[in-house]
Amino acid sequence: MDTLLSMKVFCQVVQSGSFTRAAQLLDISLPMASKHVSHLERTIQARLLYRNKRNLKLTEQGERYYQDCLLALDILEQAANQAGVGISQPRGLLRVTAPVWFSNPIFADWVADYQSHYPEVELVLTLTNRSVDLNSDGEDLALRMSHHLAENVIAKPLAHIPFYLVASPDYLAAHGTPANMAELAAHQGILPNYTDILQTPLTHNGATETLNLKAKIRTNNTLMTYHLARSGAGIGFLPQWLVSHDLQNGQLVRLLPDYHIPDIALYAVYTTRDFLSAKVRSFIDFIAEKSKQPL
Repeated sequence: MDTLLSMKVFCQVVQSGSFTRAAQLLDISLPMASKHVSHLERTIQARLLYRNKRNLKLTEQGERYYQDCLLALDILEQAANQAGVGISQPRGLLRVTAPVWFSNPIFADWVADYQSHYPEVELVLTLTNRSVDLNSDGEDLALRMSHHLAENVIAKPLAHIPFYLVASPDYLAAHGTPANMAELAAHQGILPNYTDILQTPLTHNGATETLNLKAKIRTNNTLMTYHLARSGAGIGFLPQWLVSHDLQNGQLVRLLPDYHIPDIALYAVYTTRDFLSAKVRSFIDFIAEKSKQPL
């Protein structure tokens, strides 16, 4: 039998002064109420109640056990209430992992804004290009970019992030500005070594071409690609969030703007749909709402 439930029945029997009244209040049968108390007596190997037809009386051991039960049940209720606060109100430690290039002004502004709205949430942000196992790594939430997620992943789509081909004005002054895919092939590319972007289809005037760019430099760090592109080392393939400010102030130039490059979906990935805490839910909803706003 459920010992915790038996403890609740026992306490109710003592407080009600009878098995009959306790059974009525707990909406269980009289024999079941008696079985619960007998279960406790067998478990602790001690008699808890003196029973007769007129009244009940606690034994000496029963009195001590009754007080211990009240304390234990009260502690469990407090724990449940505290946990319930975490379910209903955003608070506590929230561990989020995201790609390295999320170290950018746009996402930083969003995080600062989230913190101002939810000051009782303590954020731990881990930026990595490694695919994190949420369960083993202890993360609450992962922000992932992907065209296709695995079927067994629990995820909510948040946004679609545009990616641009970009270069610095100095690089373009020295090497020329490509006007089409054939001219692009003659340029120096700064490409990631953790994914093959050369399979990316680009659409132009109704025709689809594959990205054609020679890798002069490869790196596993998107921020390094960004800094290399700004330094004039070549042409980078970078997310809009990371380069939008530079495009506005002329530090970078978007190339082949007439070519359509498929956006990459941003997902919030979490471990379970059940008992999703308020802190996780609030962060997902906040980023989803921010993603809808123009940059």
